[in-house]
Amino acid sequence: MLGDATSGGRPNRRALILVENLSVPFDRRVWQECTTLRDAGWKVHVICPQGEKRDTEPEAEIDGVRIHRYPLRAATGGPAGYLREYGSALWHTARLARKVGPVDVVHACNPPDLLFLPALWLKRRGARFVFDQHDLVPELYLSRFDRGEDLLYRAVCALERLTYRAADVVLATNESYRDVAMRRGGRRTADVFVVRSAPEIDRFQPVPPEPELKRGKPHLLCYLGVMGPQDGVDYALRALAKVRDELGRTDWHAVFVGAGDAFDAMVELSRRLGLSEQVQFTGRIPDADLVRYLSTADVCLSPDPRNPLNDVSTMNKVLEYMAMGRPIVSFDLREARVSAGDAAVYAPANDEAEFAKLITVLLDDPEKRARMGKIGQERISGQLSWRNSQRSLLAAYAAACRDHTPVSAGGPVRTGRRPRS
Repeated sequence: MLGDATSGGRPNRRALILVENLSVPFDRRVWQECTTLRDAGWKVHVICPQGEKRDTEPEAEIDGVRIHRYPLRAATGGPAGYLREYGSALWHTARLARKVGPVDVVHACNPPDLLFLPALWLKRRGARFVFDQHDLVPELYLSRFDRGEDLLYRAVCALERLTYRAADVVLATNESYRDVAMRRGGRRTADVFVVRSAPEIDRFQPVPPEPELKRGKPHLLCYLGVMGPQDGVDYALRALAKVRDELGRTDWHAVFVGAGDAFDAMVELSRRLGLSEQVQFTGRIPDADLVRYLSTADVCLSPDPRNPLNDVSTMNKVLEYMAMGRPIVSFDLREARVSAGDAAVYAPANDEAEFAKLITVLLDDPEKRARMGKIGQERISGQLSWRNSQRSLLAAYAAACRDHTPVSAGGPVRTGRRPRS
């Protein structure tokens, strides 16, 4: 049935997905897109970096998806480090794209907004270009580097415009991103499809809580996610210090699950705040252990501060907390409210003292926590399920391939244009 939605009865269409930010299938959104397309009858290839501890093989075929990986050293040392990283990624992506051969659709996932370059090369050989905008890179630059609208900022804005211009259709992760694609990118309404990220329900199934994870305390607080400069782990740690020092609460243990550029700095900040005995950093852990922590947690933390990127971005951790039926404390961000609704309580933006107070409010009200958890699970199973995103993804591919002659992997290149009468 899915195949009828995209392929129009034409078998063996080929899609090539380009990713630079994460390995696959570790990138959950991309993997869900891969399997959706595979189930719709597409032959799916992916080009992405190799992971450090998983997804390490250069070549792999997983569940019918062919993955081509390249070695990549993550950026260090500011913008110059990113230029080195992106240059290496582009070279490897072009090399592997030639190996894959002709495709019907090239599907590029940002960041960075540089993958339109290999996508244009493939487009000239008959492919249609789907731009999957995971992040607003100009806002990411402002939020991460705090350098203002300098020359590099103007450069990333220009690259975003070129990517929008080259794409046949755009995938946006939420309505805020869709508005940007139309307002800043000049795209028509019909060319932009909202494909929201959504947790894999099978991956997030609650299990019986394990009180020993609370390290002898009545309550467990949990943070799940990336630990980068813009992710707010420092805000969460300072709020927890206020819970202890200003509100006099020591009846909790907190666990921070995940890794990222700021991991070591956050461990050091925890030490400086005197939180080492009450705050545990696990790094990345297997799914089974993640589910154990989330099933035991009384309150989950989403401390992303308001900045140009976070205010309009959908946070995967919020959706994952909701899938597990956990109540959430968040700063008051536009898209956080769209996702969580009444499954979260909201502190004024970047107000660590109010964030701390809301943690204690929830710790003292188990009935409210249970109501909020139920609301979150219902929102995930209904309006925020991946099933809705699947339909939008397949509609986007159908729009991109309309009037497009399929490319044969072993035959001549097609232009994809309608023949003249």
